[in-house]
Amino acid sequence: METKTIIDVRTPVEFMGGHVAGSINIPLSDITTKLDEIKKMNQPIILCCASGGRSGQATMFLKQHGINCSNGGSWLDVNTL
Repeated sequence: METKTIIDVRTPVEFMGGHVAGSINIPLSDITTKLDEIKKMNQPIILCCASGGRSGQATMFLKQHGINCSNGGSWLDVNTL
């Protein structure tokens, strides 16, 4: 089974209120500054947030930088995968 990385792009406060077990919290506002770190993570990467909007923005940005990723939508949906 391939290892996937789950990045939750919500704020730290939202993340602390509940998140996917094993997921990494990198707020959307930090995605650009963490690009090199993200490139070193196991791919594919699944991004999630509260509803899918912020994770959609992060997915578009990361794909433009050659990262194999997808928008998982709400973290609650990703939690059931």
